[in-house]
Amino acid sequence: MSGYSVAPLDNLIEKFESLPGIGKKTAQRLSYYVLTLPKDRAEAFSRAILEAHEKIRYCKVCRNLTDSDLCGVCKDDSREKSVICVVEDTKDVVALEKIGEFNALYHVLHGSLSPLNGIGPDQLYIKELLARINKGNISEVIMATNPTVEGEATAMYISKLIKPLNIKVTRLAYGIPVGADLEYADEITLSRALIGRSEM
Repeated sequence: MSGYSVAPLDNLIEKFESLPGIGKKTAQRLSYYVLTLPKDRAEAFSRAILEAHEKIRYCKVCRNLTDSDLCGVCKDDSREKSVICVVEDTKDVVALEKIGEFNALYHVLHGSLSPLNGIGPDQLYIKELLARINKGNISEVIMATNPTVEGEATAMYISKLIKPLNIKVTRLAYGIPVGADLEYADEITLSRALIGRSEM
C-alpha cells in the first residue's frame, strides 16, 4: 500500500528539513503551521525571505551582514578604530554586541581553517583582514574564533601573520568552554572572556 502524499506539502516539508537543526518532525509541524496561515501572512513571510536574500550582503570593510556598503559597526564614528575583533561568523558579532562592553571593530572570517573539509586560508577573509591592518592605525587584534581545534588553528595561523607587524594580538580568555560556539555563550561568560583575553 502506497503512503498518502501531497506533492506541494512534501516539497515544503523537504525545504524546512534542509535547514540546519530541523528534523523531519519539526519540518512537518512547521509546514502544517504555514498551511494554516492566512494568505497575506504567508505572502509576507515569503517576501521577508526573498527580501533578505536580495538585499543583505557583506560589509565591504569587515564582511559583517549589511543592507548597504558598510555595516552599522563600521559606520559608527564612536567606535574605537584601532582595535579589531576577529570572529568566524556574523552570528558571533551579534553575540559579542549583546554584552554591550565591546566598542571597537570586527572582522568576520566566514569560517575557520579546516584542511579536511577543503577550507584553507584562501577560502576565508584573511587577506582582507591583513589589508585592513596594513593600512595602519591598528594597535590590537583580538582573536575571538571559537575554542575548537579549527578555531585555535585559525587563531594561531593569523597571529603568526600579524606578529611581524608589531601589533598586539590577544585571544579571548577561556571562560568559554572548549568545543563551544560563541553564539551559544551567555553574556556574562562572553564578557569575562573579553575582559580576560591574553596576548598570543
